[in-house]
Amino acid sequence: MTGSSYIQTVLGPISPAEAGVTMPHEHLLSDVTCLYVDPTTASDRFMSRQPITIDNLWWLRYHYNNHLDNLRLDDETVAIEEALLYGQLGGQTIVDATTIGESPDPLGLARISRATGLNIVAATGYYVAQSHPTNVNDMTVEEITRKLVSDITTGIDGTGIRAGIMGELGCSWPLDPNERKVLTAAAIAQQETNVAISIHPGRNEEAPKEIIDILLEAGARPEKIIMGHIERTIFEMDDLERIASYGCYIEWDLFGQELSYYSLAPHISRPTDAQRLDQIAGLTKKGYANKILVSHDIGGKTHLIKYGGHGYGHILRVIVPWMYQRGFTEKTVRAILIDNPATVLAI
Repeated sequence: MTGSSYIQTVLGPISPAEAGVTMPHEHLLSDVTCLYVDPTTASDRFMSRQPITIDNLWWLRYHYNNHLDNLRLDDETVAIEEALLYGQLGGQTIVDATTIGESPDPLGLARISRATGLNIVAATGYYVAQSHPTNVNDMTVEEITRKLVSDITTGIDGTGIRAGIMGELGCSWPLDPNERKVLTAAAIAQQETNVAISIHPGRNEEAPKEIIDILLEAGARPEKIIMGHIERTIFEMDDLERIASYGCYIEWDLFGQELSYYSLAPHISRPTDAQRLDQIAGLTKKGYANKILVSHDIGGKTHLIKYGGHGYGHILRVIVPWMYQRGFTEKTVRAILIDNPATVLAI
């Protein structure tokens, strides 16, 4: 597609018009056992070592990161089945935001894409510092930049499968020095590749601004930045508008995760889907409908239909009809599901 914009998928480039309904922050194959915390009580330790069943699903919802197997999405057959359910609802593209530290599997993604007919975009980059391989400590910004550019232009780790997005780039609070290096490298790599940067911000309301400032200072373009996990990070409309005013994309990517208790950060109360839609409606009224993205961040077995979760199709099955009932226009829904993802992913 020389001479025209394209979206890079695991099976090759496609026209942005071919992307259709897109979930811009998901995980089909991943391993985030870096987040595992061993329970302290005997009863919870016992539960953490049991197979996932309907009988302990209630416990797992409150202990997402206390069960090793829950943190692994490692079964391609299950991934294909779940992705097909999304496709049956009209979904066409999934961005797998799995980066180094989360066990990315680009060859596995290619197999899933072939089996389902879905467009899948693979990622390059690094997750949060606690998951980084030890060599990142010694890598320079230039070395990280070359790694990112190589994954985008040549292929991820020699697979020949090119990344179509940088991130989720993991950020902690406070920001780790290695995470800062990765952000700077990504901004430089973007100048060379025009690939979007997707951010996993630290769990603090000041984190998004700090991250955007670092990216912009290093040369990133705001319209190619996606600020993810916004609903567990920023809660006031004025603060949301401040971030949107940079010109970046704002992503509500935890749809379907309606439990207010947040095991990864118990001091934070997560919103419901209704509250997410209230925030989106508020930002839409401020004129930012063309900067809004939505997704599920499927990141554990209990998020999958097979294990009693909501799956990759929850937004299409439940949220879109609800959006129309709540007064969202067809133009706005199309922008959020189709036009905005295609625009930010276009290279």
